[in-house]
Amino acid sequence: MTDAPLPLDGLRVLDLSRILAGPTCTQYLGDLGADVLKIERPGAGDDTRKWGPPYLPGKDGAPTQESAYYLSSNRSKRSVAVNIADAEGQALIRRLLESCDVLVENYKVGGLKKYGLAYEDLKKEFPGLVYCSITGFGQTGPYAKRAGYDFLAQGLGGIMSITGAPEGEPMKVGVGIADVMCGMYAATAILAALRHRDRTGEGQHIDACLLDTQVAWLVNEGCNYLLSGKVPRRLGNEHPNIVPYKVFEVADGHVILAVGNDSQFQKWCNFAGAQDLAVDPRFLTNSLRVENREALYAEMPRYMRAKTIDQWVDGLAEIGVPCSPVNTIDRVFEDPQVTAREMQINLPHHQAGGDGTAPLIANPIKFSGTPIRYRHAPPTRGQHTTEVLQERLGLEEVELERLRAAGTIE
Repeated sequence: MTDAPLPLDGLRVLDLSRILAGPTCTQYLGDLGADVLKIERPGAGDDTRKWGPPYLPGKDGAPTQESAYYLSSNRSKRSVAVNIADAEGQALIRRLLESCDVLVENYKVGGLKKYGLAYEDLKKEFPGLVYCSITGFGQTGPYAKRAGYDFLAQGLGGIMSITGAPEGEPMKVGVGIADVMCGMYAATAILAALRHRDRTGEGQHIDACLLDTQVAWLVNEGCNYLLSGKVPRRLGNEHPNIVPYKVFEVADGHVILAVGNDSQFQKWCNFAGAQDLAVDPRFLTNSLRVENREALYAEMPRYMRAKTIDQWVDGLAEIGVPCSPVNTIDRVFEDPQVTAREMQINLPHHQAGGDGTAPLIANPIKFSGTPIRYRHAPPTRGQHTTEVLQERLGLEEVELERLRAAGTIE
């Protein structure tokens, strides 16, 4: 089925975003088959191209200007370098929009108005256009005009207050999770808006932002507060509603033990030889274990330190009790399950040295009938300008040369 059309084949996306949230959204659409045109500023491009080291090693062994950060969220796209501050550049964007279904942008609120490319400027001319704006705080509200970053969203959105050691400082998540999740929510919203457009012919404006995403991402802890009125606190690696559920020191390192129900707790007790804990009235149900977590966690370490990582992971797997090592990232990509799921890919890149490929993390979704095919490595700035403007707009070389000389394109 490798030659089957991808789910979004024929969908055309104009990507005016940069950094992480917008590019995550458009990369996902591109992986699913959309033709994504990444519009970049001539001479500069996406800010994250320079967010290194590390950079992709070039053919001479020296680093290119393609940072790992940029590579992480820009495959499955073609790069077109157009100066949208230039009147001719704005005209090119409008001409490209004539054949596009979706526009994604992450400028500050009102930032594209001065270029005549805001939703209000385009909706009458392109009534079927799905226009997705990604910002820090949304299009409305008292913070709307503020610059927004993932770190700020994690702080304002509450996730840092429940992340980290109980006695430590509030801690952000190790990756830009508000950015990434906002991109995923935006991609889902775009697909829903396209379904509406296909039924009615009507496009619409999607307002997605980091703060809303982060608040939504509070999930059970947010609802714990709304239901109880009690402000959740940092529990380190513990779970607010399940016990035992944390990292434990073992004979040769650390493991995660995630006991999800009373049956699993009894199985753990039997495997660990902890019959005293199995019959202790304080620990017979999950609700009791949550109430008496400190007492249980004071008793468990002597049992956990008695076995090695492999003994715990392999032994508990056989009896259906969730347990895992705490992998460093190098071990993640060596893990047999991760390897079997082909979560690392290597895409041909025209600037790459070595074997000529860029190592990337795969899309995690597996389709039975339309498996994902990666058609483009993350593009260099303006790599496809000539190709796209000839293909989409029919521009001749003499016109392209004039636009290059004027600084309108690169």
